[in-house]
Amino acid sequence: MEPATKTSSANAPRKPKFDSTWTIARKKFMKRKLAMVSLGFLIFIITVSFLAPYITDTDVTRINMSEINKEPSSEHWFGTDRNGRDVFVRTLYGGRVSLTIGLLSMVSVTLIGSIIGSIAGYYGGWVDNLLMRFTDFILTLPFYVFVIVLNAILIGFDRVAGMWSLIIVFSLLGWGGVARIVRSKILAEKENEYVLAASSIGSRPSKVIMKHLFPNVMTTVIVQATLLLATYIVAEAGLSFIGVGVPPDTPSWGNMLMEARQTDVLQDKPWIWVPPAVCITLTILSINFVGEGLKDALDPKTTK
Repeated sequence: MEPATKTSSANAPRKPKFDSTWTIARKKFMKRKLAMVSLGFLIFIITVSFLAPYITDTDVTRINMSEINKEPSSEHWFGTDRNGRDVFVRTLYGGRVSLTIGLLSMVSVTLIGSIIGSIAGYYGGWVDNLLMRFTDFILTLPFYVFVIVLNAILIGFDRVAGMWSLIIVFSLLGWGGVARIVRSKILAEKENEYVLAASSIGSRPSKVIMKHLFPNVMTTVIVQATLLLATYIVAEAGLSFIGVGVPPDTPSWGNMLMEARQTDVLQDKPWIWVPPAVCITLTILSINFVGEGLKDALDPKTTK
């Protein structure tokens, strides 16, 4: 009688391997060439801006009367401005300020809005009513008017210096839209069986929100965050351009554009305002393209 043959583990049928949601999203995002090129540009502009002190040792604030309004040359790649300061160096340092304001404002606004929206959506009832009425109040405020007023107050009393006053003001006034979006998503998700089961076994509300609800809202929050990043970079540039944003002695893309208000600079000295204008334009376009790519990649309905 022949012994029973054992099935070799090597010949055993393998279980099908399924990619996670984030792996699928990453693969779909990488297929979008425009989004990938835009992401590469963003990484480049962020890297060179924050490494500015290591790229050049030129004093970004030093006034040199003998170098006023010089055209681009091998010594000054982007020329010099009306105070004799190197435009290339100021563009690098200006990127640090503008991108820092945009990034930190985006993070804080997203965090505040997500917390308030999650609490309102999960608890409902009077908690939801109270938080949403306060959110409505924030959304009804004329954003730029209050930004100008509060920023002037903070700087005027020397409580917060430079770009930090703008970050605080943006954070205090900009979270309403995120809170409403997160609340609507939480309301839709909390009726699912797995959430009800987690609540029924005594899981803490904070655990239910962080472990079961918020991960399903994360995709929407990520896309919204990219739009906020572009919004706050443009807001800083606009406010600084009219002289009510970052203090004039602090280099930022908006402050560099402020000099274009002078007719002779606008017409005869384009090297002073073209570099920051191009940086702002390409950065905002790249953020928007990355946001579009993320929206498509994170959408389960898209197959490619």
